[in-house]
Amino acid sequence: MAVTMAQQEQASPDVQKRVQDSFDRQGLMTHLGARMTHISPGRVHIELPSRPEVTQQHGYVHAGATSAIADSAGGYAALTLFPEESEVLTVGYKINLLAPAAGDHIEAIGTVLKSGRTLTVCQLEVYGVRAGGDRKLVANGRQTLIRVNRPAE
Repeated sequence: MAVTMAQQEQASPDVQKRVQDSFDRQGLMTHLGARMTHISPGRVHIELPSRPEVTQQHGYVHAGATSAIADSAGGYAALTLFPEESEVLTVGYKINLLAPAAGDHIEAIGTVLKSGRTLTVCQLEVYGVRAGGDRKLVANGRQTLIRVNRPAE
């Protein structure tokens, strides 16, 4: 898939802060040790270091951890395109595990395919990344999200 000019740009500072602040409130991402590494309009990257706490019995990053960061990458990619008063919830996603999630870390990339007033569809990709930058696609999928209004405080 070709990367568009908008996906190469950084999101505005306000959008970056809103997205990062929301990500920082996610207990699961903190627990896993995931971090957001790129925020642009309609595209977000999340990295998860490979360490024993996130692996399965063969030493690969567990499918649950792989799926979790893919889900968050897509959700935050969608949020970059929503108005400030909006939040996002996943309606559903399908992920295909293509190869063992091996490497020094895995990187999930969420890319908005279609942003609508209510529903948004994202592409999800997860790569195993080794030292030196060697990358291998280990999972891909699609996600549907719903835009909701931020709850009153």
